[in-house]
Amino acid sequence: MKQPHLKDLILFENEHYLVLNKPAFVATLSDRNDPNNLLDWVRELVPDAQACHRLDKETSGCIAFAKVPEAYRHLAIQFEKRQVQKIYHAIADGLHEFRQERVELPILQMNNGLVTINKLEGKPAETLFTTLEAYRAHTLIECRPITGRQHQIRIHLKSLGAPISGDEAYGGKPLLLSEIKRNYNLKKHTEELPLIRRVALHAYSLIFADLDGSEIKVEAPYFKDFAVAVKQLSRWQ
Repeated sequence: MKQPHLKDLILFENEHYLVLNKPAFVATLSDRNDPNNLLDWVRELVPDAQACHRLDKETSGCIAFAKVPEAYRHLAIQFEKRQVQKIYHAIADGLHEFRQERVELPILQMNNGLVTINKLEGKPAETLFTTLEAYRAHTLIECRPITGRQHQIRIHLKSLGAPISGDEAYGGKPLLLSEIKRNYNLKKHTEELPLIRRVALHAYSLIFADLDGSEIKVEAPYFKDFAVAVKQLSRWQ
C-alpha cells in the first residue's frame, strides 16, 4: 500500500511514547515479502523508536511505540504484568449476547502461522467478550484480551461460535451487503465484493502508565472500511 502521512495517524505523542492508528494491510515490523512496515515509517520521525507490541497485518487501530529505551522497558514490564488495558472491536458472524463472557482456553501456535486450541500443549490465554450491538445476522463485540497470544481474539471468538467476519482462516464469512440489505439487487455480470475486505477487527483503545505513573488513554476511530460496515449493519438491521 502507499505510505500515508504518518502525522495523520498520530493519536497521542509525548517525549516518551507515540501511539498511532495503524491502517490495515501494514505489518508492524519488517516483513520479507513486503517492504512496507509501520516501524520503518515511525523511524523516519523517531530514529530510535521501538514497537512496544504488535497487531496482525489486517488489524487496524491503536499501537504504541517507545521513543527512548527507558520508555520501552517501562511499557514492556506493564505488558508482562498484564497491566495494559486493551480493547478491540470485532464484527462477528451470527447473533450473540455476551455479557463479560470469559474464555480461558490455551493456545498453541502451529507451523502454518495459525493457532489452535490445545489444552495439553497450549499457552494460557484469557479474553472477555461483551456485545455492543446486535444486528440481523451479525454482532459488534467488545473484546478485552487479558493475555496477549497471537490470534487470541480470533480463535477465542471461533470457540464461542462467533467467528470474526472476513476471517476465513478461523471460520469467518465475507460480510456481504446482499446478506444484510433487503431486496438487494446485484447488477448483471458483476461480482459482489465484501463490505470490508479483511478481518473485521479494530484495536479500539489502549490504556497504560507513563514513566511518571500518569495514565495514558488513547482511542482510535474506525477507518472507513470498518465504519462503513458498521453503518450498513445498523441501517439494515
